[in-house]
Amino acid sequence: MKISILTLGCKVNAYESEYMKETLLANGFIYGEDYKDSDIVIINTCSVTNNADIKSKKLLRRVKRENEKCILIVCGCSVQNNFEEYKDLGVDILLGNRQKSKIIDLIDMFIASKKPYNFIEKNRKLDFETMKVDKFTSHTRAFIKIQDGCDNFCSYCIIPFVRGSIRSKDFSEVIKEAETLSENGHSEIVLTGIHTGSYNSNGKDLTDLIHELSKIESLKLIRISSIEITELNDKFLKELENNAKIANHLHIPLQAGSNEILKLMNRKYDLNYYEEKIKMIRTIRPNISITTDVIVGFPQETDELFIKSYEFCEKIKFAKIHVFPYSVRTGTKASLMDGQQTEICKKMRSEKLVSLSNKLELNYAKTFIDKNVLMVTEEVFEDYSVGHSSNYLAVRIDEKLVKNTIYNIKIVKVENGIIKGIVNK
Repeated sequence: MKISILTLGCKVNAYESEYMKETLLANGFIYGEDYKDSDIVIINTCSVTNNADIKSKKLLRRVKRENEKCILIVCGCSVQNNFEEYKDLGVDILLGNRQKSKIIDLIDMFIASKKPYNFIEKNRKLDFETMKVDKFTSHTRAFIKIQDGCDNFCSYCIIPFVRGSIRSKDFSEVIKEAETLSENGHSEIVLTGIHTGSYNSNGKDLTDLIHELSKIESLKLIRISSIEITELNDKFLKELENNAKIANHLHIPLQAGSNEILKLMNRKYDLNYYEEKIKMIRTIRPNISITTDVIVGFPQETDELFIKSYEFCEKIKFAKIHVFPYSVRTGTKASLMDGQQTEICKKMRSEKLVSLSNKLELNYAKTFIDKNVLMVTEEVFEDYSVGHSSNYLAVRIDEKLVKNTIYNIKIVKVENGIIKGIVNK
């Protein structure tokens, strides 16, 4: 039977989809990119914003319309968050964020019984649902989901309600998975989770895990998908200073550049704390790429507070800002706050901050002209190759290289938004 998997959302979803794909292939299924002629279609949904929910349901309806005969499996955060709505959409197997590891058993059960199967786990206290991927076929760099759940309860965020409380993958299992992935050709691994920095297994934290992973000889780069500013403690910073295998890039969510909005968001720091930590990081690695997330149009964010946020981002000189218009999530504290902003206001502020991000991104890239960086090749064509550097610059090399290989390159120019490099021979 032919299967297709359609994935929305974060790297955790990407990892879980890769696990399902690998498991299905190992059990005799054939994978196809085109869902229109597949016997089984899996949609792994996202619910981080209202728009993500809309996209998830829209994709479901499109698949049903364009492939009426397929066995349709829908899972993930949007289902977890809107289970009653999805129950009425004619899905054959409907799962929240549990039982993805049982995908083969669920398909076999449905084929035998022809009865729809629905499962939702509403308890926040959950065990880590162990999955293991041997080789990523959909990405050059491999992901390892080391952690799940979140206990931060930021006032705008639905994720703690749909992913449960924090829990971590067994330390030794992560090491084994990384060894297998690196042996199978992945020279770079991204450690990912819902709240990755909270990783804790048998008394070992994220820094301990990174230290141990760096001992794997065939593993050349270790990247963290995202980490909170409050988790960059002295122990981590010392590892960052001494461990050359940690990628020269950290994604550190800011969310707001004013103390007033940070407090309303229930974030665990203020601007002074954030700025001082960034200074410490840049003392250790002056050229590190620091990217971030910022929400605009949060309740009670006045024009003056938005300007504060804009100016703080400009001051920090992020390498890139991922800008999100505030999205009302029913069930969160922020959804009940006074001072909700108009969509026009959110759009205007988003455009201004995206424009700043584009300027900062270009300025950061230009600082690397005539400098050497490590790059992993991701796409290879007849006369050029593209990939991301350790500090997450998207680089084009005008020669055919070997895919999924780390090269030492020199950045030679930044032109029309394209960063060009040459391989150091």
